[in-house]
Amino acid sequence: MSAWPSAPAIYEIDTWPWLSGLERRLGRPLTLADVPGEIWDEVAASGLDAVWLMGVWERSPAGLEVARANESLQRAFRAALPDLTPADVVGSPYCVRRYRADDRFGGPAGLAAARAELNRRGLRLVLDYVPNHVAPDHPATGEHPNWFIQGTAQEQLDDPAGWFTAAGRVLAHGRDPYFPPWPDVAQLNAFDPGLREATAAALIGIGEQCDGVRCDMAMLVTNEIFARTWGRWAGPAPGAEFWPYVFERVRAAHPGLVLIAEAYWDMEWALQQQGFDFCYDKRLYDRMAHEDADSVRKHLSAGRDYQDGLLRFVENHDEPRAAATMPGDRARAAAIAIATLPGAVLWHDGQFEGRRTHLPVFLARYPEEHLDLNLRDFYRRLIEVTAPLRRGDWRLLDCHGWPDNPTHHDVLAWAWSDGDTPRHVIAINFGDHTSQGRIALPWPTVAGRAWRLTDLLDGRVFERDGDELARSGLYVDLPAWGAHVLAVE
Repeated sequence: MSAWPSAPAIYEIDTWPWLSGLERRLGRPLTLADVPGEIWDEVAASGLDAVWLMGVWERSPAGLEVARANESLQRAFRAALPDLTPADVVGSPYCVRRYRADDRFGGPAGLAAARAELNRRGLRLVLDYVPNHVAPDHPATGEHPNWFIQGTAQEQLDDPAGWFTAAGRVLAHGRDPYFPPWPDVAQLNAFDPGLREATAAALIGIGEQCDGVRCDMAMLVTNEIFARTWGRWAGPAPGAEFWPYVFERVRAAHPGLVLIAEAYWDMEWALQQQGFDFCYDKRLYDRMAHEDADSVRKHLSAGRDYQDGLLRFVENHDEPRAAATMPGDRARAAAIAIATLPGAVLWHDGQFEGRRTHLPVFLARYPEEHLDLNLRDFYRRLIEVTAPLRRGDWRLLDCHGWPDNPTHHDVLAWAWSDGDTPRHVIAINFGDHTSQGRIALPWPTVAGRAWRLTDLLDGRVFERDGDELARSGLYVDLPAWGAHVLAVE
């Protein structure tokens, strides 16, 4: 494969339910090695750069027992799958027993076959790594107890939800500093030198099987947050941060491996500085899902060096389905935004078809849902036309209006330009009403010429005088949540 593009589009597939759906569709059992070529052709939509096969690693029998016995989890399972059966519960993909492709997917050979099919179509493969915890029956709990947070029998008696016994030792269940422990995993000690070496070795091994790695909850193992979470149990913080120490070894083995951080709590910049190529932009997701245009605009005023290292999304396996939580055309407006901003973009299997059920990662199949084929056509068009657009110079643009019409405040606008290619202007009405305004273009040379503006989403063409554009800006009149993606020639 050639080097990654600077602003890749990544498509997340929830591997187990995706494969189960293909089995129902084709009427026969499948592993990743058996997926027909025409299915990979469907995945390789124009404009995508990589596929993240989420949840391919060997799942834990002990974790599965916890999932089947936990009543809170069972309620969530039944809410997503009213006709839930015991076979539908397959355990969490983040309760990893070994970093070996699960036999359900055909083992390592099945994963290698899937990667070859993707690479043949110009797509890179992304896989997961979970740095904070492993399954309670992971071999290391007995073989390398120093890699784990250890407690006492009294602590287990005082807090049975926080501790468990493995191989005669009391180990902590994994958690973050703000929520109760996860009952199906064992907490690793990010300060232990042996664990850091083992992490580097594991990532090097994963890097032999893929082109990029998404690191789960990557901020949990930074010195500051890990010390805050585990305090006296972890021991003193090392002089080196976890990720730079690990990545020095990983980059030596796989210099082209792209490293992606699931990041929260405004830790994106810190993790970029520690070596990640891209970090989740959860803050933008929250603003687009729950706040207004001004909030989004302020977020986008950050420097380009920071924005280039962000991964934008409207949904993923941890977030609710956009079709269910962003009413009307708000989800389309948000999708147009992330498809035309700097940085990487993440799409999620089922998002294009308007799936509404947020499926817990423990489950093996999707519920039957009505699929929105018009929405699928919109996404396919959006990805195709924006794929070549996000390169060169990007600028956030001002939009002004009139004293008796403040709706311009809801218009978001930015521009791309790259040498002799067509310039592009994106205008989005991020409001539930019609909005008008004039967008100040960033190109002084528009004056003295005639310009054709073609909306790449619907093909409409607008002729504009350059003197007016230079003097007053580009006039837009957009319906609620409406948008233009304009090629300016």
